[in-house]
Amino acid sequence: MAHLTGTRVSMFNESFLNDNEHDSNAVLMELDKGLRSAKQGIQCEAIVRFPRLFEKYPFPILINSSFIKLAEFFVSGSNLLRFWVLRVCQQSENHLDKILNIDNFVRRIFMVMHSNDPVARALLLRTLGAVSRVIPEKPQVHHAIRRALDSHDTVEVEAAIYASSCFAAQSSSFAISMCAKISDMIESLQVPVPMKLLLIPVLRHMHHDANTAALVSKLCLELLPKYPAQSFVVAIINTLTQLSSRTLVGVPGQLNVLLDFMQDLRTPVRIQVLRSFNELAGKQSVNAWPKPAIGALIEKFNLCKNGAEQFLFLSILLKLSECPLTCQHLLLEHRDALLRLCNECISKLDDYTTATQAMAVLAALLAFGLKKQVAQVDDILDMVNLHMEGLLFCTARRAEFNRDLRRVLAYGIRITQANADFGADFIEMVTNTLGDNVNYPPDNLQLICEAAVGLCEHFQLRKYAFSTAEGLEDEAAMETEEPAPAKPNPMLARLPLILYKLNKLVDSEEQPEQLLRTVEILSALVCQTTMGCYLPQEVVHCFEKCIDRVNCWTLYRIARTASRYGHHYVAAHIYTKVSQIVISDHMHYFLVALSQISQAECILNYGLEYSYMRDNYGPTEAPAPLLPLMRRLEAASNLYQQALASMRACSSPQHPCSFQLEYLKLRAQFLQTLHLAVTVKNAQVIVPPPAIAGSLAQNSRDYLQKFGHVTNQLRKLVKSLKACEETYARLYKSSFDADNVTLEFLEVAEFQCALFAHIIESICYATPPEPPVFLTTGNHPETRFFAASCQRMEQMQKNLPQEPPNAKTISNRHLDVIIALIEIITKTPLCLPRYFFQILQSTQIKLSVSPQPRSSTEPVIVQSGSNLVIKVEGVLQHFSKQQKHFRRVDSVQLSLTSQLLTPRPGNEMVKSPNNDTVTLNQIVKPQRDFLSGSFLLPISSGGQFQVTLETFVVDEHGITWCTGPKSSMVVRVLDDPTKPAAAPVASTSQATSQARRY
Repeated sequence: MAHLTGTRVSMFNESFLNDNEHDSNAVLMELDKGLRSAKQGIQCEAIVRFPRLFEKYPFPILINSSFIKLAEFFVSGSNLLRFWVLRVCQQSENHLDKILNIDNFVRRIFMVMHSNDPVARALLLRTLGAVSRVIPEKPQVHHAIRRALDSHDTVEVEAAIYASSCFAAQSSSFAISMCAKISDMIESLQVPVPMKLLLIPVLRHMHHDANTAALVSKLCLELLPKYPAQSFVVAIINTLTQLSSRTLVGVPGQLNVLLDFMQDLRTPVRIQVLRSFNELAGKQSVNAWPKPAIGALIEKFNLCKNGAEQFLFLSILLKLSECPLTCQHLLLEHRDALLRLCNECISKLDDYTTATQAMAVLAALLAFGLKKQVAQVDDILDMVNLHMEGLLFCTARRAEFNRDLRRVLAYGIRITQANADFGADFIEMVTNTLGDNVNYPPDNLQLICEAAVGLCEHFQLRKYAFSTAEGLEDEAAMETEEPAPAKPNPMLARLPLILYKLNKLVDSEEQPEQLLRTVEILSALVCQTTMGCYLPQEVVHCFEKCIDRVNCWTLYRIARTASRYGHHYVAAHIYTKVSQIVISDHMHYFLVALSQISQAECILNYGLEYSYMRDNYGPTEAPAPLLPLMRRLEAASNLYQQALASMRACSSPQHPCSFQLEYLKLRAQFLQTLHLAVTVKNAQVIVPPPAIAGSLAQNSRDYLQKFGHVTNQLRKLVKSLKACEETYARLYKSSFDADNVTLEFLEVAEFQCALFAHIIESICYATPPEPPVFLTTGNHPETRFFAASCQRMEQMQKNLPQEPPNAKTISNRHLDVIIALIEIITKTPLCLPRYFFQILQSTQIKLSVSPQPRSSTEPVIVQSGSNLVIKVEGVLQHFSKQQKHFRRVDSVQLSLTSQLLTPRPGNEMVKSPNNDTVTLNQIVKPQRDFLSGSFLLPISSGGQFQVTLETFVVDEHGITWCTGPKSSMVVRVLDDPTKPAAAPVASTSQATSQARRY
């Protein structure tokens, strides 16, 4: 059944549709042929294809005609066909509002209500319930459902109950009118018990009106003593809970009811009560909890008889701990009771699920207490330290405790984010499991490695944190001129244990998929731990061993991780090896491009050619002699140009590699700009100011011109850097599908160009503009490391001579600062953004623009004196490998531009000089991934026009992204034959003389 989230759960095998088919009409004709078949099986097969057709071609005209056709078969077909039409309606819920004539569809299928077959009427009622979202206020449908509830056929009554539930959720009038009817049926002695159990959940939708909700709550409370059976009590409590969570007014009363039923001796009733508490502890209703109810709930813990009930009880406390208001109340009023409760659960080592959930409650309380400092939490921290290591080692040894181990590690990381001292000890606990000789289950070992990566990421963020970031420094630190010293990462001291485990896994004879994944995670941990450092020879030997032992895909993933964390020597080594093995041309050129990028970065970071480093790799630092800065920039620029050519060779229409190409162009442009800056420094020695420089400066009133050639070259350098900044901004705006790490990287790169340009402006201009504002400090290790280099550049700017604006000079000291800034930029390892390798979400807009010319070479003909109506239809297609999209499309901006191609006659140019270019904008909101808009384009008579339609995406935060497609066509306006032709102009001089005469 289709859900409102947009994810369709297919219940049929729909792989028989041709994915390469681009004509929806041809597919519809094929399905129509199957519907007209005399065999019922072929008809059913054709019907079940429609949901896939709607997903691929969600156009209203196609969907409307399809549903009208399905309505005809629903009326004239058998019950089997009606059943599959019902399934189509359930699976196509996202496209129901695209039925243009919904009244016609309902009128056709409603004819089945007059059938003598109760099964047919039941199928109709279920179909009406499936489409209730688009027909919530149909009186005849409401009447039919009400009448069907009085039927003597069980199938029809059950279908009416299903339809009642669907319509009550959509229509307030239906819910209010049916409240009395359903309550009478529940209290009636003639209605069988199974039917009453189906009727009770319908009451949960009676929340549209406060009086109706109060009436339903009163009815349910009256039913509890009348029907004390277990199934009735469970159904009524569930209904009351859902009703209270939507109205919020009845939450305190419902909590009292649940507290009373905690003493029930029946286990299913207690389980339902705990689940109801858990639902009421959600974000929407937790603020409606009265304070006495929390204390009363904690006192009921002793009524939990087994581990499952204790786990549910702790889940309630965990949800209450997630809300700041209730968490503060728990810490201040009930801390002792919570500690006794959690200690009792953790001490039962025969139930690790309950023990880890108790640890989760303690972690939530501890994290909140440390962050907000509302109370002393030393006793909670002592209890966590006492039990954390035991839980970690006990859950890590057995595969069935995988979920419990995940919970322990996740909340250990959460406490680490609040307390760095605990984090250092927790890192030691986690890495000790990598150094012992115990063979852990593969899934558990992978979880431990992932937790180590999470811990390392947190400490790397602390290591490169800004003085004003995240409150990690005190106020006095903000006033100092020097940056705060880098905090050590405790994971770096555990690197030998990590390498030991990595070598052990690589040397193992059997390498299943899970162990290879663990090898990748450990490699990422090594790269992240040593980010910004020169890799020791032991680490390089470990990666070289991986080249001989693991498969190509794992090698590529290791090299990709090395590129993302700035270890370009290892990346170049692996890319070069793998590129010689692959058999696909596209993959070969892609790997060659990555190898050339890594070699270029090796030259910039280490000052050595990759081939020289491969033969003379130093154990602790790069060997001498190093290449001069000019040579480094030249060699890196040449390699980037080669990488650009290789990337063009690997691109194809299916995989255009547009981001990669734009990024490589931009990086090459930036390196050439740095090369220009070094050239300016070298030219200052050999190009002194000319003798007339003083006179030129005095005449131009720009006294900095007296320094000659260097002033103009620095100003040219500023323009080049600002061009790079603008290009980074355009690349950012075009990367709608990029992950957050990539967008942060582009923001920092844009700021780096702006900062460098500002520093040079402060040298070559008397009054430079305001410095750029740094909008992000980076929320990921690689981007924060990049941002830290920008902070070092800001500190380097303080080495410039302090001069008044009217007495500025350009000396060797100024240019030495520029060279030092370039050294910072080039020696900071470049962490390639993730979007360069992975596309985690894809958003595409396919447009259909009418009118269209007969062929691509012919223009669209428009009669003179009439406006051109342009209709735009589009389909929004978005896919994501993650559970959550980075950003979603809220609306689409359509921009239509008309520009004159052929020149007008002379007299028309005088009359309408401003009508050559027309720009129209329109913002449309997609409806279930479909968008439509129309333009009325005013075009004057005569000539040919270039009409271009450009699409911009607006996300949920109102940010506009330049990612949409472009569509263009040529429009030719025919001359009006009734209009007299313009008199030819004899010559320009004659026209001028006539103008002068009059």
